[in-house]
Amino acid sequence: MADDNTQMPPKYDPQAVEAGRYNEWLDEGLFKPSGDKKAHPYSIVIPPPNVTGKLHLGHAWDTTLQDMLIRQKRMQGFDTLWLPGMDHAGIATQAKVEARLREQGISRYDLGREKFVEKVWEWKDEYADTIKKQWYKLGLSLDYSRERFTLDDGLSDAVKKVFVQLYNKGLIYRGEYIINWDPQARTALSDIEVIHQDDKGAFYHVKYKFADGKTTLDGKDYIEIATTRPETMMGDTAVAVNPKDERYKDVIGKNVILPLADREIPIIGDQHADPAFGTGAVKITPAHDPNDFLVGNRHNLERINTMNEDASMNEKAGKYEGMDRFDARKAMVQDLQDQGLMISIEPIVHSVGHSERTGVQVEARLSTQWFVKMKPLAEQALKNQETDDKVSFVPDRFAKTFSQWMENVHDWVISRQLWWGHQIPAWYNKKTGETYVNEEPPTDIENWEQDSDVLDTWFSSALWPFSTMGWPNEDAPDFKRYFPTDTLVTGYDIIFFWVSRMIFQSLEFTGRRPFKNVLLHGLIRDETGRKMSKSLGNGIDPMDVIDKYGADALRWFLSNGSTPGQDIRFSYKKMDSAWNFINKIWNASRYVIMNLGDMTKPELPAASEWDLADKWILSRLNATVKQVTDQFEKFNFGEAGRALYDFIWNDFCDWYIEMSKEILNGDDEKAKANTRNVLAYVLDQFLRLLHPIMPFVTEKIWLTMPHEGKSLVVAKYPVDHPEFDNDKAEGQMANLIELIKAVRNIRAEANAPMSSTIDVLIKTANTDLETVFENNRDYIDRFVHPKELTIGADVTAPTLAMSAIITDAEVYVPLAELVDLNEEAARLEKEVKKFESEVDRAKKKLANERFVANAPDDVVDAERQKQTENESKLQATQDRLAAIKAQQ
Repeated sequence: MADDNTQMPPKYDPQAVEAGRYNEWLDEGLFKPSGDKKAHPYSIVIPPPNVTGKLHLGHAWDTTLQDMLIRQKRMQGFDTLWLPGMDHAGIATQAKVEARLREQGISRYDLGREKFVEKVWEWKDEYADTIKKQWYKLGLSLDYSRERFTLDDGLSDAVKKVFVQLYNKGLIYRGEYIINWDPQARTALSDIEVIHQDDKGAFYHVKYKFADGKTTLDGKDYIEIATTRPETMMGDTAVAVNPKDERYKDVIGKNVILPLADREIPIIGDQHADPAFGTGAVKITPAHDPNDFLVGNRHNLERINTMNEDASMNEKAGKYEGMDRFDARKAMVQDLQDQGLMISIEPIVHSVGHSERTGVQVEARLSTQWFVKMKPLAEQALKNQETDDKVSFVPDRFAKTFSQWMENVHDWVISRQLWWGHQIPAWYNKKTGETYVNEEPPTDIENWEQDSDVLDTWFSSALWPFSTMGWPNEDAPDFKRYFPTDTLVTGYDIIFFWVSRMIFQSLEFTGRRPFKNVLLHGLIRDETGRKMSKSLGNGIDPMDVIDKYGADALRWFLSNGSTPGQDIRFSYKKMDSAWNFINKIWNASRYVIMNLGDMTKPELPAASEWDLADKWILSRLNATVKQVTDQFEKFNFGEAGRALYDFIWNDFCDWYIEMSKEILNGDDEKAKANTRNVLAYVLDQFLRLLHPIMPFVTEKIWLTMPHEGKSLVVAKYPVDHPEFDNDKAEGQMANLIELIKAVRNIRAEANAPMSSTIDVLIKTANTDLETVFENNRDYIDRFVHPKELTIGADVTAPTLAMSAIITDAEVYVPLAELVDLNEEAARLEKEVKKFESEVDRAKKKLANERFVANAPDDVVDAERQKQTENESKLQATQDRLAAIKAQQ
């Protein structure tokens, strides 16, 4: 029954509607799984937001779609689990905390590892609390009793087990390789953590002189090398030319003197040197370039690392030791010029890698790191996509994106030189250097030192769908009940970072896909299509939007914004429209509730008592239920929203409610009771359909109206009622609506107010249509206001009338019924003069040869079009005026 303590003011107020409601849901435990073992399980794990700051609109979009799915499934009787949690986000969070410390004039090294990690936990607690408040405000139906964090004990156990098992299988190894290095965060980066952008730079053409003082090349005592990175020269160990390059065949095997270092290095033949690029000769720096590293391996070249972790030059850089890399570049260039070794400097713009997290230019650096051998894991993932246990991508085009990445994946560097994260479970013997890898530390721990590195954040995030369910305990109740999960909702931009890694790790350790479906959405952009960013200053805080419009309006906009995989443009105009729609629902619901009297619960009258409007609205409701349910299954939320909008705004509000007024204002008590029940039933059903999208306002209205149950959160979702389907009623109502719209258009064209009565004549030879109109004269009276309504096959069209053609009928309204003929004649005479003036103006303009010759073609064509249109309007107005004068 209705909640007597709730009222519906005349205007929708989102703040009043949403206040306190979420806590009531939590207090009643409505978001927890039902525990019904007979129910089919349905689970989603939230993509864990990083504890680096507040959530943005992208998070709001992502979580709104998940909440819509879980709320609908819960209402449909599934045993639902939506598991919340957050990601420690190693490098991103550490960078934020270090930036805060820099503002205080201290660094992590001043604090030491233990104290620094304490500071990061303080940060985590602060921002985790902020994120949860945002979840509350969005209305997300999460089961907080199962909340996880990627650094909690259970997930740490899972991470250690995975690392050790992969190591024992030979799929994790440690080695010295060229990796991407972030000199600000002082850590390794994987390839996909590097963002390439165009920077200004230069090609520096340098003389590498032959060491023997005798050799010449084209009469010169040097070979010309072009480099964009002179600061790495002190690490050069060779010059490479292509062995098939005829220009250099005689100098392969000779030595040159490394400029600024007075050290001899060989000229080698290697296919890496491209004869068509630059001079065809390249310097080889194995410790500072990934391609040079491979060349060095082929030729057993020394690896000379000339940089420190912070990208300053080390002792192997000679006189440049201690300089920042870019300062060293300037100094070396100057020295090369002073020594006559610089041939030329050619300015260029080239693509340079930058750290995704800190923004600094990445260094290719020789480093000992831990890697995952990806080929066997990738092959397993690709093979699984050919089975019934494959992951379905929505849109399916992203399946190809996934496969292409897996087919071309490189080994994954998983170690990070950070203090915040999962410390690698590897220990090194202090005396022998032996490596010990295990989930538990060595028993004689005093003789061992643990690897100081931590694991890449994505290593632990890749285990999220099953580690959060209790794995590695495969008997954990949640793991047995809710894994694999059903749907992952995330942005298409992290297919490589996260989605792919969850898939291959899940297959490796559980033998199952981590989720059945991946729903991929795009990015939220501003009104002009630009990506939202701090630098552009066009970011929108979702909490600010909620403060102004309410969570339901934001959720409605986000659910209807685009099709899967597409970007969405945010605009306040769209938010205004969303609020207006909810206000329309509010006012319609208020009207219904005010007319329900002492009803305790809606009960449909017997089908034999339904009139045409009842049959029609119930048929339209059932069609909407089927369409919304089907589109949700396909993740086409925009289409589901459009179906709901059309039904609520057009069918229910604009037509059925207006038709109900005719009955509710009448004297037939039985008809009134029937209409009240249909109104209440339809309102109840569409509130249920809307609830997953707009949980707050639908709950408020539902609790205010007569109802059974404690909350829409756990109410039954509407189902298909085949007995409601009625094509005949829908066709007849369509005829009726077409008639009403036709007469309204005639009134509008003639400027005749709705308050005036008019004669309406309907000529039709269709007896069924005639019956429909005759049986619904009450509705025609209400919407058309006829003084006299004539329907039949023998209707004679009046001499002077406005008409409209509708399906199987012609509609006539005598002009004398619409207007005062004298007043209309006077008005038309003014119209004639106006159109004559417009036609005359156009003729003069087009007669001007200079205008026709000099104006753009489209302007001239537009002017001719105007003339034609005005001549047509003038003729029609003159004909109308003549007809009226003939009647005077």
